[in-house]
Amino acid sequence: MAVVGSLSRIARLGSDICRNHRLMLGRISQRRGIASCIDPAYGLTDEQKEFQKVAFDFAANEMAPHMAEWDQKEIFPVETMRKAAQLGFGGIYVQPDVGGSGLSRLDTSVIFEALSTGCVSTTAYISIHNMCAWMIDTFGNNEQREKFCPDLCSMEKFASYCLTEPGSGSDAASLLTSARREGDHYILNGSKAFISGGGDTDVYVVMCRTGSKGPKGISCLVVEKGTPGLNFGKKEKKVGWNSQPTRAVIFEDCAVPVTNLLGVEGQGFNIAMKGLNGGRINIASCSLGAAHASVLLAKDHLLVRKQFGETLANNQFLQFKLAEMATKLVASRLLVREAATALQEKRADAVSLCSMAKLFVTDECFNICNQALQMHGGYGYLKDYAVQQYVRDIRVHQILEGTNEVMRMIISRNLLAES
Repeated sequence: MAVVGSLSRIARLGSDICRNHRLMLGRISQRRGIASCIDPAYGLTDEQKEFQKVAFDFAANEMAPHMAEWDQKEIFPVETMRKAAQLGFGGIYVQPDVGGSGLSRLDTSVIFEALSTGCVSTTAYISIHNMCAWMIDTFGNNEQREKFCPDLCSMEKFASYCLTEPGSGSDAASLLTSARREGDHYILNGSKAFISGGGDTDVYVVMCRTGSKGPKGISCLVVEKGTPGLNFGKKEKKVGWNSQPTRAVIFEDCAVPVTNLLGVEGQGFNIAMKGLNGGRINIASCSLGAAHASVLLAKDHLLVRKQFGETLANNQFLQFKLAEMATKLVASRLLVREAATALQEKRADAVSLCSMAKLFVTDECFNICNQALQMHGGYGYLKDYAVQQYVRDIRVHQILEGTNEVMRMIISRNLLAES
């Protein structure tokens, strides 16, 4: 369902924003002018501002009030995500003919930044789900697109991305999960590690080895839940990202129809990397949302907390820190949006810009959230205060979708190749 086409129905959600006393996120969508220098609506078209507001309202009404509970009880909020899908957020950059919203990479970044203010962990999973749906939409044939994409876009079914293995993290091209062709099936054997949604999701986009060593021997298969030989490890206990389950995905003589091969044999690594280019923008956008919310939380705390007879807002050191946080936030947002535009336009610098955005933004936004926690003093370390959850949830953004060390490798290789 296209976002634009559903705006009239979305408007019925109302403009009253939840004012949860711990999260204080209502002002993000309701009173953005109060911090105009960091207003995320700057530079957007009127249409982009509309679905940005829809996303901010949804984050404040449907996500923020439950963010702490989802984290503490490790709840995978299926029904909330399906509500988000009704707004077009289940297949944001999937083509409309199979149920997607058909929006751009920049539009997608704007939406994920806004949703992430309500819950980083849940939004990050939605971003991974979107990436999987896009991969099927882009590299699948018409039969595959029609079979999988409508249910993914409505989030009647959920997807997981399966690349990382116990022995191949950053060195993804060395993966060992094998797919041996027997008649009209591939027989999968091996395991995947740290899979978001693993065990709870319905569709697994799996990178596996059908040929020789190296990236050219890797293919991409879509494996459906319930397939004999598909099993899962224990649910991992994590520092953050607790509203989405993480498990190992295990294949033991798992027979997958040849018709579930995306593209052709040997194209899998290319498919995986193209998915990750967008995934890096998406995860950086989730970091932006956490940082934006944290700046507002820090500002509010400085205005009300008193020490030495006056509010912390009168302390010049903290004023300067807040200014630095705001500056890094806006710089990060500009870089993400430039990278998103480059990817949409298929520019030659797109891969490097996506890597730069992921590197710079996830590092700086973590620092912003961490500084916001520091400004809260001991209160920031209490789970009654949302800032600590933003810190825990975005820490992993510096690791996944390609570690920030790998991002440095990609950027430097591009620079050195030019010389």
